[in-house]
Amino acid sequence: MAMLKNYLLMLMLGAIAFVLPACKDDDDPLPEPIGGAEFVKSGILTEDETWTADNVYILDGRVVVGENVTLTIEAGTIIKGEEGQTTSASALIVDQGGKLIANGTAERPIVFTSVLDNIQPGQKSGTNLTTADVGLWGGIIMLGRAPISVSGDQETGQIEGIPANEPYGQYGGTIPDDNSGSLQYVSIRHGGVSIGSDNEINGLTLGGVGTGTTIRNIEVVANLDDGIEWFGGTVNASNLLVWAQGDDALDVDQAYSGTISNALVIQGSEPGSALELDGPEGETTDATAPFTIDGVTILGNSGNGIIADLRDGVLANLKNILVLGTGADAHVNIKEGDTFAELEKGNIVFSNWEIVLAEGATVDGLIKGAGAHSNRFTDHLTPLASAEDATVGADQSIFNWTYAAQQQAF
Repeated sequence: MAMLKNYLLMLMLGAIAFVLPACKDDDDPLPEPIGGAEFVKSGILTEDETWTADNVYILDGRVVVGENVTLTIEAGTIIKGEEGQTTSASALIVDQGGKLIANGTAERPIVFTSVLDNIQPGQKSGTNLTTADVGLWGGIIMLGRAPISVSGDQETGQIEGIPANEPYGQYGGTIPDDNSGSLQYVSIRHGGVSIGSDNEINGLTLGGVGTGTTIRNIEVVANLDDGIEWFGGTVNASNLLVWAQGDDALDVDQAYSGTISNALVIQGSEPGSALELDGPEGETTDATAPFTIDGVTILGNSGNGIIADLRDGVLANLKNILVLGTGADAHVNIKEGDTFAELEKGNIVFSNWEIVLAEGATVDGLIKGAGAHSNRFTDHLTPLASAEDATVGADQSIFNWTYAAQQQAF
């Protein structure tokens, strides 16, 4: 009887071993979690991937979404950039023909931050970093095939922030409705790295990105360089917040021709321009379209920075802008030469600007470089007694989901 029981026990154990999954061998392509919750990513992604909110993903150097590859990031996911400067900086890059689908929600935003941030899955923020912590990793770079305007009237260019010898830095083309994916409810924090003179990784870089791409509900906090920069392209972007950037908040270059709407700029202690607006680098033709910025609130820090810096023959419609909290010398600058000529021809249009003037400031003192045509700005500017009188600017309630709102930055 004892022998029979032992035999039956052996049969049961064998059956259990049969149904249990086998251990993964070293050739299994699925990544192994580090510490049970972290996955390290590096190099070029050659197959579609999905990153999930129950894990933390570490960018170790440049991680590239290759051509014909889609990276999907679930709502609530945390992505952390490894430390590294200049060409060793960590960044997420979407190559031409690749797609990034990163659609968070107001309750579950997707957070890009530094490995030094102690934020964990399920949280919206950590506790150990502040807006003084900048340049801890790179940022996000999206590259599309929409038109750009670069020197020599070339169809394509090599984007800032990526070494020129890399094969995945090309952007621009002839497809206005090109689709690079979708970014919604995404917060980008503590990034921005310089890889050389005038060659930086911004919080979010959009190079030749087309109208097929969705850019909506984006926050950039404590970036060493610019918050968001457009290099040509046609993509529309809305509900944008930039807080405590080291250089410019919203930077437009190379004949960008889309619409930027409902944006909130919260200046830090050492800002550049709230709006840096550059024109085409190639030849301007009758077909060169202006871009539109509509509905922006600029919250200064009582400093004397530039509200908007217009340069290089920019073509722009700038409307429904509210400026608060700036110093007595804060101003809009119209650079001499091509930009002044475009102002003179009526290709730079200001409409519905409102400002609460600092003590000692005047309406006439708010515009520099425009000469006899300064009235093209001042005639469309209304001084206010207080912010409560404002009728233009951003709908700030849209930004209640952000880290900036959590920190009571506005």
